[in-house]
Amino acid sequence: RGFNLFATHGTAKFLKDQGLKVTGVNWPDEEGSPNALDLIRNKQVELIINIPKDHSKTELSNDYIIRRAAIDHNIPLLTNDRLAAAFIAAFCRKPVSELSIKSWQEYEVI
Repeated sequence: RGFNLFATHGTAKFLKDQGLKVTGVNWPDEEGSPNALDLIRNKQVELIINIPKDHSKTELSNDYIIRRAAIDHNIPLLTNDRLAAAFIAAFCRKPVSELSIKSWQEYEVI
């Protein structure tokens, strides 16, 4: 659909195993490029889905840095797995050509 997917290495492996094209990126505390924090600071991402896989100190620290950077750089952020799944499902059903910005008044009440 014309979108580039970036993910930290564990998530990137999972997505690749599902047949998706994805670029693996380093955590904020890792050296090397591409780095998740650099992508955020350089506005190379337009949406961030950040859901910690565990409660280890490193995981929580890296996730906090990513979430904080998303907010600081005005990048939409999803942190709930059910909400992220619903968003992705809805987004994939509608062609990009049919997406447009509308005023509240243009939406119908169901």
